Parts: sequence; C-alpha cells; structure tokens
Amino acid sequence: MFTKILIANRGEIACRVIATARKMGIKTVAVYSDADKEARHVKLADEAVHIGAAPSRESYLLADKIIAACKQTGAQAVHPGYGFLSENEAFAKRCEDEGIAFIGPKAHSIAAMGDKIASKKLANEAKVNTIPGYNDAIAGPEQAVEIAKGIGYPVMIKASAGGGGKGLRVAFNDKEAFEGFASCQNEARNSFGDDRIFIEKFVQEPRHIEIQVLGDSHGNVIYLNERECSIQRRHQKVIEEAPSPFISDATRKAMGEQAVQLAKAVKYQSAGTVEFVVGKDQDFYFLEMNTRLQVEHPVTECITGLDLVELMIRVAAGEKLPLTQADVKRDGWAIECRINAEDPFRNFLPSTGRLVRFQPPEETMFQSDTSKKLGVRVDTGVYEGGEIPMYYDSMIAKLIVHGTDRNDAIAKMRAALNGFVIRGISSNIPFQAALLAHPKFVTGDFNTGFIAENYGKGFHAEDVPHSDPLFLVALAAFMNRRYRARASGISGQLAGHEVKVGEQFVVVTLGAEGQNQHHEVTVSDFEDKSGSSAISVGGNSYQISSTATLGQIRVQGACNGQGFTAQVERGVGKNPLALRIAHNGTQIDALVLSPLGARLHKLMPFKAPPDLSKFLLSPMPGLLVDVAVQPGQKVQAGEKLAVIEAMKMENILFAAQDGVVGKITAGKGESLAVDQVILEFQ
Repeated sequence: MFTKILIANRGEIACRVIATARKMGIKTVAVYSDADKEARHVKLADEAVHIGAAPSRESYLLADKIIAACKQTGAQAVHPGYGFLSENEAFAKRCEDEGIAFIGPKAHSIAAMGDKIASKKLANEAKVNTIPGYNDAIAGPEQAVEIAKGIGYPVMIKASAGGGGKGLRVAFNDKEAFEGFASCQNEARNSFGDDRIFIEKFVQEPRHIEIQVLGDSHGNVIYLNERECSIQRRHQKVIEEAPSPFISDATRKAMGEQAVQLAKAVKYQSAGTVEFVVGKDQDFYFLEMNTRLQVEHPVTECITGLDLVELMIRVAAGEKLPLTQADVKRDGWAIECRINAEDPFRNFLPSTGRLVRFQPPEETMFQSDTSKKLGVRVDTGVYEGGEIPMYYDSMIAKLIVHGTDRNDAIAKMRAALNGFVIRGISSNIPFQAALLAHPKFVTGDFNTGFIAENYGKGFHAEDVPHSDPLFLVALAAFMNRRYRARASGISGQLAGHEVKVGEQFVVVTLGAEGQNQHHEVTVSDFEDKSGSSAISVGGNSYQISSTATLGQIRVQGACNGQGFTAQVERGVGKNPLALRIAHNGTQIDALVLSPLGARLHKLMPFKAPPDLSKFLLSPMPGLLVDVAVQPGQKVQAGEKLAVIEAMKMENILFAAQDGVVGKITAGKGESLAVDQVILEFQ
C-alpha cells in the first residue's frame, strides 16, 4: 500500500480524498494555485506544493508541475479527483512512465472511453445501443448545420473532450446549430484544450441515469447500482439520487450488466461511470463513460456502504476487489444537492467573494466512515471567512442525506437545507428547496427537461410557495418577543421608559414597490425559561418553542409539536429594522411593530428605486473578455453587447431594448465587480 499520495485537484474533492487517505494511514500532499493559498484542502493535507497562478491552465492543468510536486515530496501515487487532468490520457500515461501510480483507470481505458467519439464507436462495435449521430470531428459551423439537418432537430452539440456541461448546446434550428457550434468550440478549447465537436440526436423527455462500475487489475468488474441524475439545469446536474425512482429491477440489471460488459471491453480498472439516456418505456442508450470518480459518488456510497475513494486507492495499489456482484447492497435512499455559489433570483449568475458565514447543518454521516447509516453529510472545500474565487466552478459544497426511503430522504434534505447558513455570497439553496417541494419531483415524475419546463422564465420568489405562510409571520413575532423579553431584563433602564414586552403587535411583511401586508398578531403565555409562546395570527394558532439566542441565524425549535429549522436575521434587507425569516425556500422581510407604529408606518411614502435602464451593469463579478459595440453605435434589443467570463463559463450580455451606445466605461480584460457600469446609453 502507498504511504503518500498527491491529490492533483482542489476544493471539496481534494478534501474528500484526504479524509479517506487519513483513515487508511496514508500521508497526503496538496497542490495549490495563487488563488488557493489559504484553501481548506491545503490546510488539511500533510504537505502542500504551490504549482502556479490562479487560472487552471497555469496551475491545475499543468502536468509537469504535478509530476514535479510528486518527485519533490516523494508521493508514490496521484489521485486526480474529477475535472482538470482526471480524464487526460497523456497525464495518466506520463504518471505510468514516471513510476507514479495513477489512482484511476489505465491510459488505454481513458483513451478508449474518455473520448466521446471513440467511446461511441467502441460501443457500436460491442453492439451497445447508441443514439443516432455524427461521431466524427466536425470542421466548422456550416458543416454542423448540414449534419444537424440530416439527423433531424433537435440535436445536441457536444465537445469530444467535454464534461460538467461545458462545451454542450442543444439546437432546435439552423441558426442555433450554427451559433451553438462556435460557442461549444470556444468553451471546449478554453476548458479542455481540445476543440473537436460532434453532434447527435437529442432524445426528448429523456432521463439521465448512470451506472457506477468498479474494476480491478485482476479482471474483476462489478456495478454498484444506479444514480438518477435527471434534475439538470443547462446540462449540469443539480440534484442526484440513488436509486432511481423510475427504473425497474429488470432494467437496473440490464443496464448494470451492459455497463460491466463495456468496462471489461477496455480492461477497466478503478471507479468509473457509464451514463445512459433512458426513454419513457425504459429503453436505454449509451451516452458516454466518465473514466473518473463522479461528483455524485456519495449517494452510491450511502446505499452500498462502500468507500469508493478507498476502493480506488486499493485497486491502484494492485489489490483485488473485496466484494463480488452478489455482495453489492442497496440500502435505503440517498439524495445529493449541489450547493453552488450562484444567485438563482438573477438567472443563476455566478457569485464570488468572501464567505462571511458558512455554517453547514450538523453532520451525522462522514465521508470516510460508511458504517454510519441514515443522516446528513457535507462534502466541502471551503470554510467561514474563506474566498470563493472566480477562476473555478461554482460548487462550494455537496449536501447529502440518507433516508430509509425516498420520502424520508426528501424530508431530511429539506430540513438540512433549512439549516445551511451561507452569507457573503448568494447560493442556490432556495432553488433546491423549490425543487424538493415540487409535486412532480416528490412523485418522481420528471426528466432532464424538468427545470427548463417549470422554470423556463427564470426562478422567482413566488416559485417557492410556503405550505403555511402565516407560520413565517408567527415566527417573526415569536423571535421579536424573545428580543424584547431580553431587552426588558437589562438593568439601568431609565425610570418610566423601560422596555415593555407587550402582547399585541402588527407584523408588516415588506413587498415590492411598497406593497406591504399587515398582520395583527397576539403573542402570549411567554415563559422565559422554556422559550415557549402562543401566537395567534389570521385565525391560526401557533405554539412555538425555541431556545435560539440573539444573533444566532439558525433557529431550531418546535411548532405545534412538530420540529422545524429556520433562519432568522435582523438588518440584512433594505430595512435595517426588519427581520428576515427563511424556511423551506421561502423568505420574508418583516417589521414587528406596535399597533400605533404600524398605523404610522402606513403613512410613510414609498421611495422608488433609481432608473438604471441607461446603463449596462455587470450582473456578476468576472473578467470582461469582450465589448462587442462602439460609442455611437445603434443597437437593437437582443443584440450582443459584452461577454463576461466567470467560473469557467462565458456569459453574454444582450441589449434589453433598442438604443445608441454612449460611453464605454470598462475595458476588455478588466476584472468587474457586481453592478459595475460597463457602458452607458445615450
């Protein structure tokens, strides 16, 4: 067995590998870029080596630097994680040539299966059912249009070396095929250094289901059941679960056996994933094979009780698999939510910056200890006070739950999301809460088009209707009562002006453009020691108890005998006196006033926000890679104005209306802050 391994990656997956290596008694070496000098994986590893500048092409993608770090530290093996060099055939071969074990498949397997065009040809030769398409590299956008028309729209345009949704577009007509080819090629070149593109038929209403396989150097290959990965936004997975609520045992067995057959054809060693698109009649087609560990591997670990990272390390060290197909378990139900640094209310734009607060829910399962069943697990590479840089992908954590069945797992996940505190940057937690509450998700009736169909016009606060909105009002009144009770007990108050706790209040929920709602509330039977109050609002009664203290964002307690977790803050919205209450994805800003204060508040004039329509503002922090217009140029609505790069994605800014460009205030190559002015219109 190895005594020291190097992790050629960053973020949560680097931390994940370190956890298992530590359990196995193996020392670890981290590598880091300028942007990751203070990163969590650097702090956790036994040693750390600096390998270059912040952009991944100048650090994490440099094989020479990784090899040099191995030699410098005496690392006997490299775990590549996912992304970066994990599916790079040349890097795997280089490790072999240098006498360094690659904790992943052999280079010939990566060559055969990691390249999407080559893997399709191999699958066809092995008589595996594949989707109709053009599996050779395409010369240019004109040829792409002709091929797309021949296959029949819609088509999927994909980078041969792609992954993680990068270099992928769906085209429904000639114009989209032409433009999509160019965009895919640019993204592929920037992300992977390989701009080969291919096209295949886009199967409508598909489900994305993948089979986890595991092989060793002794010819043994098994499959570890499936993962349901159909909840995707722009071809990037958002929620994954295991098992799938859709496929039958017979389909599971057929898909698993086919995946094993494919893996054996290339003498596959290590963990890998065979991805399938599955039709409504459970007919399935091979999509691709990911020759690496998947982001969503924890859900498989939960239901099988296996540590996939440990098995990868043991296989790379030459050991046999410690189990057979008959030993593979399927216990309970696991769900993973990807917690991303993005603002769902601003079309999921990247959100970078400092994590002012980062308090995940309490963990009851752990990465490297698969003996603990049923609970909550958090895989992350960040910490409170750390930075989310703009150079890498937007995922900051993975929230995993394991339940007895699917309904139990959904309930556990909703509670865990309620308790996940992230401040300083925006996160997609409200969106995850909305997905988990959607009736079609709850019943398992969805496909890969679910998010596009249900949130095609973006995500808005009203997309998360609360099952009992008056509970949020009652909670605001309850917390205000606790604040006032504490204030009333402070000594030295001016005689005759002491803080009175009171029982009658009006909760004013603040709406857009001054559209506020007033709720008369009675709070009584407050017992300071037990932290319990009876609240009456809108004809409903709520018995709320909690021992939450001032300044504690996460509030846990019980309402009418049922446990809850919510988040409560003061002074974070537009009104510094308001309480912000968040629960099950719904958020309100509420002022808790005396009846007189509420009457006076109604008389306050509404101040309209300034008109910013004459400015093009940067919707996110990022790098301005192009300004497509000049001063004095006439533009029409929908015309491209600028391109911003953030978190490895190009974001094109379009004109919202017709106009004439006045002054350009930001230049190409400039790092932009959110809401920074790029140009002005006349």
